[in-house]
Amino acid sequence: MASRIVIALLGGLALSAEARAQQTIVSREQDIVDLRLGQRVMVDDGSCPAGQIKEVQGSQMTTSGVLRTRKCVPRLGPKSR
Repeated sequence: MASRIVIALLGGLALSAEARAQQTIVSREQDIVDLRLGQRVMVDDGSCPAGQIKEVQGSQMTTSGVLRTRKCVPRLGPKSR
């Protein structure tokens, strides 16, 4: 019984690490079509200061859909084109 719980926990950790590794970068915020609750998308539109990139996150469910929040976060790695 305990081994099944451990296996389930390890499987969940592996899936969450894989989801974090998949980082989406778009050039315009209008290109984000289906933003899910908790999903984060990086937008490289030049609206943030040098060394930072805009992060759009699906933060809250409303009656009209997912509410988006935006903030500038440090850019990790080289700028991609």
